[in-house]
Amino acid sequence: MSWTLLNWFIIIIFSINTIAAIITVFRERRDIAATWAWLLVLNLLPILGFLIYAFFGRKLTHRQLNQVQRQPDPELTGALKRQQAALPPFSADDTHQESSVKNMIALFQNIDHSFVTSNNQTKLFIDGSQLFKDMQQEILNAQHVVYIEFYTFYNDQLGREILSTLVEKAQEGIEVRVLYDSWGSMGTHRDFFEPLREAGGFAEPFLGIHSNWRDFRLNFRNHRKVVAIDGWTGYIGGFNIGDQYVGRSKKFGNWRDTHIKVVGDGSLALQQRFIQDWNATVSETELDINQSHFPKKNDRLGDTMIQIVDSGPDSDLQQIEMGYLRMINSARKRLYIQTPYLIPDDSVLTALRSAILAGVDVRIMVPHMPDHPFVYRATQYYARILAEDGAKIYFYEKGFLHSKVVTIDDGISSVGSANLDFRSFKLNFEANSFIYDFKVAKELRTIFEEDMKHSRLITIKDFHKMSLWLRFKQGFSRLLSPIL
Repeated sequence: MSWTLLNWFIIIIFSINTIAAIITVFRERRDIAATWAWLLVLNLLPILGFLIYAFFGRKLTHRQLNQVQRQPDPELTGALKRQQAALPPFSADDTHQESSVKNMIALFQNIDHSFVTSNNQTKLFIDGSQLFKDMQQEILNAQHVVYIEFYTFYNDQLGREILSTLVEKAQEGIEVRVLYDSWGSMGTHRDFFEPLREAGGFAEPFLGIHSNWRDFRLNFRNHRKVVAIDGWTGYIGGFNIGDQYVGRSKKFGNWRDTHIKVVGDGSLALQQRFIQDWNATVSETELDINQSHFPKKNDRLGDTMIQIVDSGPDSDLQQIEMGYLRMINSARKRLYIQTPYLIPDDSVLTALRSAILAGVDVRIMVPHMPDHPFVYRATQYYARILAEDGAKIYFYEKGFLHSKVVTIDDGISSVGSANLDFRSFKLNFEANSFIYDFKVAKELRTIFEEDMKHSRLITIKDFHKMSLWLRFKQGFSRLLSPIL
């Protein structure tokens, strides 16, 4: 009799759990892959699954979305329309590369109101120590404003060095503002930035979320890494502020990342990106999006064309993913990708497979060491699929690879914060630079080929030699990929 009661009790508990799981998941709009993944978690882990969902599954509140979803400024919209009208018309004589560039520019103008700028000079950084040395010097040279926005701003040696530089500029009367993500900067408390505030500067967590545990939302992070100085010098890429990003971590060792410095008109787009995020966070003291009180510099620096593109859960367009798709589909000769997390959705996976099977030289480089076990196993799963189609898969072995770079045919490149995964496409706030310059693309290709010397080419035979248990973990992690 007691056994029968126990059976009924278990059946009732699981039934209630299943009904609650369905109601919970379908209350919020999400894509079908994420829906099934959350149903799997909630049903496989009764009660515990709901605790996981409370922290990782819930979307931003309507108030937070309204803060981020700002209408484009009329002046900027008008200027963008004038720029679109001024673009060279398509012609039958256009080369494929020229048409690809024009299509990319038009895409981002339409879906992200993104300006294309051409008076730019760029410099690539793949070493954190060199990057932050250069960045600190530019901060010290600032005459008007210093805007810094990072996913991670750690309270460690590098973090304190950067903060000290910012305090020094604020004491000089320079306008200094910092945005950081409270989850990415875990361990960095609000009082860490108190010296900056006392000097007249500002520092705030993105969307005013001071405690992730009280907010109960660990997803939808501000993953952007943007610096804008005087509307003329800027940085964007994959590095964060912390000792591990300059190779001081015993766990990761050498940190291999990519950042790009932009001097010229492109930096103004980085400044506008910061201002929009600042206004979404501190609405009571909004900055002017058309901020132009800095002296105009008339120097002709170069002819590198750049668009700054952002994406996030405040839009269903997934702008950066669209850009990646456009690049993949435009590739004719070669497609080089560096990403720490290779977890593409169906559209990106299909585009990659199509490029491979069409004869494009597709090379993808991922880390040899994991920083997140489930994410790493899912990355291995998708790497095996693409290797079976003929992609060259490289496991970088000289430390940890965190670079987010896509380049095609020595013509179009992307450097930014977005990984090739579900999280960057659909969950995080991201920012990338899309660069239309063969010199930059060729330099990135040279860097990739140099990194190949520190990587191991993983063939399909190597994947087949992996144990059944490892392949099971890869397959299971793949089921969770939409929510990793």
